[in-house]
Amino acid sequence: MSDDYVRIFDTTLRDGEQSPGATMTPDEKLRLARKLDGMGVDVIEAGFPAASPGELRSVARVAELCERAEVAALCRTREGDIKAAWEGVKGARRPRLHVFIATSDIHLEHKLRMTREQVLAEIERGVSLCRSLCDVVEFSAEDATRSDLGFLCEAFATAVRCGASVVNVPDTVGYTMPHEYDRIIRAVCETVGPEVIVSTHCHNDLGLAVANSLAAIRAGARQIEGCINGIGERAGNASIEEVVMALRTRRELMGIETRIDTTQLLSASRMVRDVTGLTVQPNKAIVGRNAFAHEAGIHQHGVLANTLTYEIMRPEDVGWNDSNLVLGKHSGKHALQARLEELGFRLDKEELARVFDRFKRLCDRKKVIYDEDLLSIVSGGEDRERRYQLGDVMFQSGTSVLPTATVVVHVDGAPKRAASTGDGPVAALLEAIKQATGTRDVVLEDYHLDAVTGGTDAQGKVHVRIRVDDVVAHGQGTHTDVVVASGEAFVDALDQLAFLQARLAEVGQVGDPEVAAASHGV
Repeated sequence: MSDDYVRIFDTTLRDGEQSPGATMTPDEKLRLARKLDGMGVDVIEAGFPAASPGELRSVARVAELCERAEVAALCRTREGDIKAAWEGVKGARRPRLHVFIATSDIHLEHKLRMTREQVLAEIERGVSLCRSLCDVVEFSAEDATRSDLGFLCEAFATAVRCGASVVNVPDTVGYTMPHEYDRIIRAVCETVGPEVIVSTHCHNDLGLAVANSLAAIRAGARQIEGCINGIGERAGNASIEEVVMALRTRRELMGIETRIDTTQLLSASRMVRDVTGLTVQPNKAIVGRNAFAHEAGIHQHGVLANTLTYEIMRPEDVGWNDSNLVLGKHSGKHALQARLEELGFRLDKEELARVFDRFKRLCDRKKVIYDEDLLSIVSGGEDRERRYQLGDVMFQSGTSVLPTATVVVHVDGAPKRAASTGDGPVAALLEAIKQATGTRDVVLEDYHLDAVTGGTDAQGKVHVRIRVDDVVAHGQGTHTDVVVASGEAFVDALDQLAFLQARLAEVGQVGDPEVAAASHGV
């Protein structure tokens, strides 16, 4: 094991998807996996195959897609989980099984209802079964940072003896402090020896996920688990882009390298934002739109004199470009393909043709096309079979006119027409869509509008979140007319809602009510 290299284990597709409302379709997972694989991520955790047949198929598709990264599947120590996980990743060029069980007394008493001896026996059985199927096995001790350190080390020693080559020390509830995590990691490293990779999985409940991850590296950890944009359940996970750039920027202090192509961090962040509908706060480190902005006069003066006065990184090192104007209506398919590849997208012939068609249609409405426009076009997703598709939209509004909208929505291929009024054109349109689709029980929980680019011809990007009972879905739409963009986003959310309801039905067929929630453990 190289002492100056840390592996990046990305769990955006698994733990990141557990962010409320961030469920991804199989096509969206594939697009993200392709991006992560291309930017140099070492391990991609594709999902929790035991959750449902649909999840297993999604993991298998990711496994077959990835060319360089290891593909991991999460599983409990149960035989059924392990076999489902192996079925999901066995087609990968470099498969990994990631098996876990809790080790803290609070989990043993209240959740597992097991003794320490029973947990050790379960680790031995589960890890041994994983190792009989897969050459690379990672073992995670759920709630490690609240576990008795002596028992934690005993659990890891058992896992290594049974074939685990990676041991993960999750801060499952975001509880630990950097100096405390340092002590735990050093003890685990001493227990398992230099041939075993010690990994971290830090949650951000106290805002310390990145700090704890960096402390762990100083203590000897050589794998960091996290998510793009720091998404994940509750307060999220360690932010991959922050960890990577901290190591790069302070290389002289940390002495550690990663294999990440940092120029793709911004485009990866925006892809995750577009797929999940989770916006990135403007002051987010590395990828927030204000990350390299300087408004204060004294700061502006310093930056103009020498960027090192207030910038510790070059914007272009993470993918920011001072000149995002790249294409226009006279640009051809080859120019579009070249720029998309620079942004981290590799499209096959059919996908490129569909994106080029969208690009040309956008060129009819905009004089110039920016990188943000291209990201928006590609994030429109593959033209998979959908239940709902937006057709014609007509509306009128004004100071002396009652806002009215008429819409055509294709439902399972059949056009449905409806009209409605509202407090404004967007409200009228969304109500008309509900009528056309027969989804009056849908509740709009959140509506967010951004200007993708500047200028009077800027595209408006709309994100919406909707709910029916306990099922939450999100959608997005992009158009130079924000009313049309709103309709696209709402119909996209309705389509995802139908997908989620079908997925939940699949989970119900599994027959184990614990399975759907089990992957939240690590």
